[in-house]
Amino acid sequence: MFAVGDYIVYGNNGVCLVEKVGSLESAIASKDKVYYTLSPCYTKGSTIFIPADNTKVLMRPVMTKQECLNLIGEMKEMEDLWIKDEKSREAEYKQALQSGEAAELVKVIKTIYKRKESRIAEGKKITSTDEKYCHMAEERLYGELAVAFGMKKEEMPEFIEDCIKES
Repeated sequence: MFAVGDYIVYGNNGVCLVEKVGSLESAIASKDKVYYTLSPCYTKGSTIFIPADNTKVLMRPVMTKQECLNLIGEMKEMEDLWIKDEKSREAEYKQALQSGEAAELVKVIKTIYKRKESRIAEGKKITSTDEKYCHMAEERLYGELAVAFGMKKEEMPEFIEDCIKES
């Protein structure tokens, strides 16, 4: 169970701060049920109420600094996604993002980066689907890393690059 003040990754909302744990003061909410009141870190003015016993939507603690450093250290060697055909590309991206795993986000970003380079070399632009999923993966990954390191999300690409160069 999470506690007030914990940072967690919650579904498609990314990193959230646990603001409250307890029953909800609402006529429609069960008084016997424990809820988390979450504040998404990168969506200001938004509040999420979710049962603590939720099993439908991913909820996990934000990675520790050491876990983040391990992930960054493994980025160079990580394989990109193997996508058998163009039609399944978006489904593969969605599946990777829904997994909630940072390593899967890295794979999406690497796959799209390589694909973008290849398309540019052919005189083509990045597809809107690639652009959309790359942005989503970067937002989630950089958001989690930023919270773990106590940095701004915008600083993460350069920070990651510097860490990779040093290794």
